[in-house]
Amino acid sequence: MLTTNPFAFGPVHLRDEDDDDKPKEECGVVGIFNDPDAASHTVLGLHALQHRGQEAAGIVSCDGESFHSHRGLGHVSENFKSEEVMNRLAGPMAIGHNRYSTSGDKALRNVQPFYADLAFGGLALCHNGNLTNAVTLRRQLVGKGCIFSSTSDTEVIMQLVARSDFLNVEDRIVDALRKVEGAYSLVALTATTMYGVRDPHGIRPLVLGYLEGAHILASETCALDIIGAEYVRDVEPGELVVIDHEGVRSVKPFVPTQRRFCIFEYIYFARPDSSVEGTSVYHARKRIGEELARESNVPADVIVPVPDSGVPAALGYSVESGIPFEFGIIRNHYVGRTFIQPTQRTRDLGVKRKHNANRAFLEGKRVVLVDDSIVRGTTSTKIVQMVRQAGATEVHMRISSPPTTWPCFFGIDTPEREGLLAAQHSIAEMEKLLGVDSLAFISLDGLYRAVGEAERGSDRERTYCDACFTGDYFLPLADRNDTDTTQPKELSRLRGA
Repeated sequence: MLTTNPFAFGPVHLRDEDDDDKPKEECGVVGIFNDPDAASHTVLGLHALQHRGQEAAGIVSCDGESFHSHRGLGHVSENFKSEEVMNRLAGPMAIGHNRYSTSGDKALRNVQPFYADLAFGGLALCHNGNLTNAVTLRRQLVGKGCIFSSTSDTEVIMQLVARSDFLNVEDRIVDALRKVEGAYSLVALTATTMYGVRDPHGIRPLVLGYLEGAHILASETCALDIIGAEYVRDVEPGELVVIDHEGVRSVKPFVPTQRRFCIFEYIYFARPDSSVEGTSVYHARKRIGEELARESNVPADVIVPVPDSGVPAALGYSVESGIPFEFGIIRNHYVGRTFIQPTQRTRDLGVKRKHNANRAFLEGKRVVLVDDSIVRGTTSTKIVQMVRQAGATEVHMRISSPPTTWPCFFGIDTPEREGLLAAQHSIAEMEKLLGVDSLAFISLDGLYRAVGEAERGSDRERTYCDACFTGDYFLPLADRNDTDTTQPKELSRLRGA
């Protein structure tokens, strides 16, 4: 039996214009098996992964017989704050999900984990990533009589598991995933077993942890830290981890292929206190800043990060250049999401709700602003204006990623090319549009050096996905190349998160 509250909606917020000026990770996943506090620890893990998705959250727990669910729109704290909700999520196993939607459909029907009663019993499922052939598969499944209740590609996986001819749940999951293309880190739960799996390229992260007899799966190690769990290892690309009362078993059912971990995890998405693929994110970002300074240093008086994601790179830039680091911009951490109707005046003031110039360290100074990326450029322009209004004599912007010139189809929400500033303008043109004295991005080779590679290397040697910088889509984009115009518009960029 699945128990759920169909009206578990969080507050409805209006999105700020500036919220669309950063790439958006699509979700975070957590799974806990054999823990008397499974639901509570899942909530804490989702709190730690809130940066990976802020629009919805959900948990499905199981007591060995019945499944229990609570899902809602809004932040984790908005959905899992009542004793009534937590008491309902009974059982020693649970999986949870933070969602960032990309298709524009934020209805409760798309909030994960998904649950279904299948031939073998109940199955709950959630995933981080994006299937590049989801629309194609969906059309085939609908043609065979399948009924979909969401616009998420995660439901495509659920339908494939349901229709598989294999009897064993593990074999059904493998059979389903052999039909899909794209990026996925998936966590699934039956009444007796928890499963975790990464796609053969390992594009999105997934780690395994341990806490006093409980086994844990999570998108990042920070979700382990918050509950005091021990990091065991990363789930390998193409690995299926099977967790039950006998322990942890590893299966590698897919044809081995080239690793392609998302390099943007190091630049922006992962929390700086996490370790991904065995590397400290904080240290990687500092090294990126050092490389950036070696490539494009400029005479200046102060290095200023655009908080918070620009801080580690700015520290590295400061160490390498010898120019002092200061918090010349202060971020308001309590801003939340706005309920204000967006007039032009409130849009213009929007950046000041989140950031304020620290005039004492900017006035009369030559400033190097360090940020992680430029997408549309709207926020960067306002921040530069704010720094100049605070009295900076020069403003030089340094970006700790190469120019973002291509959209992502592997689990990150980015605009189409016409919405990407660097895809439409040269560096010189961007300098004028942003209002800076100079602008420089880290080179591709510099980025690879910072994450431990000698250089970007050939396609055969490369172990990272950098398609958003290069357009090198190493997987087929079946849905992207689909010319069928009869599909609903909301399915045009069907997403798993």
